[in-house]
Amino acid sequence: MIEAEWWEHDDAEAFAEAIAGDIGFIIESAIDARNAAVIALSGGSTPIKAYEKLAQMKYEWKKVTIFPVDDRLVKVDDPLSNVGMLARIFLPKGARVVPLGADNPDYKQAGNAADARLQDLHWPPDLVLLGVGADGHTASIFPGPDLDAALTAPKTRRAIGVMPDPLPPEAPVARVTMTRSAILSAKALVLCLTGDTKREIVEQAIEDGAGSKVPIGQVLAEAEQPIDIHWTA
Repeated sequence: MIEAEWWEHDDAEAFAEAIAGDIGFIIESAIDARNAAVIALSGGSTPIKAYEKLAQMKYEWKKVTIFPVDDRLVKVDDPLSNVGMLARIFLPKGARVVPLGADNPDYKQAGNAADARLQDLHWPPDLVLLGVGADGHTASIFPGPDLDAALTAPKTRRAIGVMPDPLPPEAPVARVTMTRSAILSAKALVLCLTGDTKREIVEQAIEDGAGSKVPIGQVLAEAEQPIDIHWTA
């Protein structure tokens, strides 16, 4: 059974502050424990304000490594690039920002390269922060021919290349993504979402558990750790 705790926020400001506070607490705890923190953050528009608030906080940023949970296979200066967004926010603070993907026409090869990059990091990550799409995808674990590979990859595999089918119209490109096992290896798992539609998707996914028809449910059903879910309308 999925163990989830919902945190409901009155507005976007409170939502962003709470997410920033959660991430900051995990960073501080990891630095206190082993003098370093490794966190995986989602892209998309939902968490950006939280990241900007987080970047304003005074942490030992040089001890923090950040990488995207998933990325689009585009150039780093493309607006669709998740690592580009993270780099703009956190590199000026002194954090290490590790790219997951690159502008590579061979998405399978890009997935192998992403996995190799993650193999070089301290593991498991202290935090994985996920979002959810209106179709129920999370990270870049989409319906399509690569869904099963992302869900059933062995624990040693940390990232793969995927081609969503159909391609999302707002970002019609191939991706690299953390696998389900890599996501669930995290010491802390946080989900952030906005709007009633996404809330209904997640609530249904939690209720359905292992029988869920959508990727977010299929990922969370295997979670052994409790999940914090931040939501605002």
